[in-house]
Amino acid sequence: MGQTLSGEPDEPRSREQLVQQLAARFRDKCLTNLEFYSFQEVFKTLADQQGSIKYLKEDTVSRFLEIPDVLGASPVVFQMVSHLGSFPFLQDAPAVLELPQMIMVVVIMTERHRRVLAKGSDRTKLLFKSLAVYDRKASQSSEQEKKEDAQPKPSTGGFAIDEAGDEYGEDIEEEDDDLVLTALELLDINDAVKASDRPEFHGAMIPTDNFRKLLLLLLLTAPLDPQESLSQYSAHFTGENLDRLRMTAENILASFVDVEKAPGIKLSRFRHVIPTAMPNLFKGFNGLFDRFLFSKDLDLSKRQNDNEKTTLKVAQPLLQDQGEILHEHTLSQLSLFLPPKDLFRRVRLLYSGNEHGFSMGSFESKVFNWRAPTLVLVRGSRLSATPDGGQEAAFAEALPPKRFPDGGKGDNLTFGIYVQEPWRYTHKDCFGGSDSVLFQLEPVHDVFQASTINKDYVTLTKPPSNEPLLAFGSPHPKPSKANRREVNIPLGPVSLALGDSFEFGVFNHDYNSRGGAFHGSNIRRYDFQDRFRVDSLEVWGCGGDDEAKSQAERWAWEAREVEARRKINMGTGDQEADRQLLQMAGIIGSNRSGGSMA
Repeated sequence: MGQTLSGEPDEPRSREQLVQQLAARFRDKCLTNLEFYSFQEVFKTLADQQGSIKYLKEDTVSRFLEIPDVLGASPVVFQMVSHLGSFPFLQDAPAVLELPQMIMVVVIMTERHRRVLAKGSDRTKLLFKSLAVYDRKASQSSEQEKKEDAQPKPSTGGFAIDEAGDEYGEDIEEEDDDLVLTALELLDINDAVKASDRPEFHGAMIPTDNFRKLLLLLLLTAPLDPQESLSQYSAHFTGENLDRLRMTAENILASFVDVEKAPGIKLSRFRHVIPTAMPNLFKGFNGLFDRFLFSKDLDLSKRQNDNEKTTLKVAQPLLQDQGEILHEHTLSQLSLFLPPKDLFRRVRLLYSGNEHGFSMGSFESKVFNWRAPTLVLVRGSRLSATPDGGQEAAFAEALPPKRFPDGGKGDNLTFGIYVQEPWRYTHKDCFGGSDSVLFQLEPVHDVFQASTINKDYVTLTKPPSNEPLLAFGSPHPKPSKANRREVNIPLGPVSLALGDSFEFGVFNHDYNSRGGAFHGSNIRRYDFQDRFRVDSLEVWGCGGDDEAKSQAERWAWEAREVEARRKINMGTGDQEADRQLLQMAGIIGSNRSGGSMA
């Protein structure tokens, strides 16, 4: 009938054209005009040129980002950057870092890609691929197995026995991650091309030493704001602070792998640990790679005074107070799973056992008036299986018999909890909410999220109704009908409890039990219990100036009350008359105990 096709097929686009197209989409949707202009200026200043190609080299990227040489992380970061620069055609990695490739890198590293690739916004698998190395022997073996599987096999009449796989399931090696698939769909690439371009992914793992170096960098970059540089925090990776940084990184690394047994981290473990124990692990890349979007040549402050020289911005201290447990790197470790906005430059030391005394009274006087979230941190030394001395024996007798082994290697233990509600004594019921988070920082980084069914989050008791007890995740100690105090310290399935005078503590993890106030570990899927002597106990208030001012006013009022009592001249020798005098002065009454008269 002389009819023709309604449309001729489009001419195939080269990969270079597709990359240019995706980079243009990222540029238009993820960067402002000012950011892209600054980015061009930065790239032009940094780029080397070979023929008509302008590109960035490893030492250039490292020097621009100011990655400290002492960390040894520059090669690891450049491997990531070179891999991400090949997005979405990862089989072409490593990429030459021209301007379009660097747009990919900066947009993905700063999470701006969500504005275009919202459907596949999770970049966890993509980051794993950018860090992984590949075992060629495993890949060749897999190809050989495929060929053998294609051949008919004689029946043996028996049953197939599965090999023991990874603890968290076999790696899904043949799939592209959602982020890549979403980008390919955006470019309107058909399924046949997607399948043929899928890279081999057998035997992939992140070398342990490489990941250790990256963790050092991520801890340093965790507090970075836009336009801040790592050089502003140089004091955090020198001398004693460098030793603390390395110890903190080792505790986090222990969540992923046993460094004495495994050479690297597999994808299944990587994908399992990060969402549950450290969802903010890669947030530090946001501030680090934001530097590419701010050109020093574009200094808007010069308009105010052209003669005024621009001075380097000095980073404000991350901590206003110094503690024995909490330091800058511990704060970065906490920011991996707690809101960073509540931590950096916003925590104040309310209570320290070694400074204010290990007692309920000191704890109450320093903590109860804080009306914002708090962090409780306790560090201790692991107790031996056989109690050493009467106090250890008394603590052991107050606990149920120990049924579980220790939770890991090492003698030093650090636990903590994040509580959003104000503190109070729990005469009958516990307090706290489902936003409470129980955690361990040393020797293994682990997080235990709150349950919404059981609400035994925080218990704080005192005589005469109960023995002094500070516990998290344990049922409230109910007095017996004979009004006797509870003999044993009650332990919840997943719980942390400190005994009388905060001298000893116990962390219980009954993984096979259900129904506790906190969920079991997703990292250690077994039962364990750690008993320890308390070396340090700290409570930190999270909040701003308003909370600190309110707390200071309360402390000042209490100090005036104490001084008023001290100045009253007793001298009668009659305790009842002295009490009446205090009541007439309005210092004590029906709602105030007035303290001891002895």
